[in-house]
Amino acid sequence: MGDRRLLDSLTPASSLISTVSLSPRDCFFDTATPADSRFLENGQSLLRARGLSTEVIKQAFNATEEEFIHMVKNSWISRPQMASVGSCCLVGAITNGMLYVANLGDSRAVLGRQVGHSKSVVAERLSNDHNVAEEEVRKELAELHPDDSHIVVYSRGVWRIKGIIQVSRSIGDVYLKKPEFYRDPLFQQVVCPIPIKRPVMTAEPSIRVRELRQDDLFLIFASDGLWEQLSDEAAVEMVFQNPRAGIAKRLAKAALSVAAKKREMRYDDIKKIDRGIRRHFHDDITVIVIFLDHGHGHSSRLNDAMVDCTMHPLISSP
Repeated sequence: MGDRRLLDSLTPASSLISTVSLSPRDCFFDTATPADSRFLENGQSLLRARGLSTEVIKQAFNATEEEFIHMVKNSWISRPQMASVGSCCLVGAITNGMLYVANLGDSRAVLGRQVGHSKSVVAERLSNDHNVAEEEVRKELAELHPDDSHIVVYSRGVWRIKGIIQVSRSIGDVYLKKPEFYRDPLFQQVVCPIPIKRPVMTAEPSIRVRELRQDDLFLIFASDGLWEQLSDEAAVEMVFQNPRAGIAKRLAKAALSVAAKKREMRYDDIKKIDRGIRRHFHDDITVIVIFLDHGHGHSSRLNDAMVDCTMHPLISSP
């Protein structure tokens, strides 16, 4: 969303992916963007002060959004285009046997759950896709903007809000949230005029709280670049059927192979394409797989569990 190159240039590449406090009590997982890294810092500070809850998670999202708005204001004269920069954010936390998943945008968390005593696994989606490709999201926007028949436009083969952006919630993208930015003459001159009457995006996260059970095997946290190519079920089955070592890379490679096939290309050929150009072939792919190794005993809570994590980023944009 927006110009990701600007956002990436402000943050070291190492912040593209990180894992903090990988322990059974308090685990935060960051998937793909600098905005997630800022969330981790805000979330950990609030967590230490107040403990984990849905309200604390909301406050961490709000703090991250406010920091981004502050950054845009501070760089307004020199870089007004920062108002068009945005990021999805997907976060997971485990504490006292409870799993918290919160997201903005279309990065997705999927749980792999074993079916009874069988050797099969089912996929359970834990996040909401805030993308106008989803009919429910289009209906939500239509209800919020009854006087705008073009609030969602089918353009270039995909649905977009005002023909501009696919996601309805994000960190940043303040030019679609704050009138003081999209009405500013400097922004309209340097970037482009935005024909909106009121804000069309929000930074309100969807939050899911779920008790972990003994048949919960693993979690897949990934950006939309993976899910555009692989279904929830295909990704879960791949993790279930293959060794843990390198499984995140295996998922990313599988997604890239599907993207290559759609273009009637070989995997090796699409890998050779420069990152900036590759964006036309597939979106960024970042994958984290977290294995839930439950402790022995009768309790289904993860107080004594082990958490193992494997991750792989594949960036298609500069």
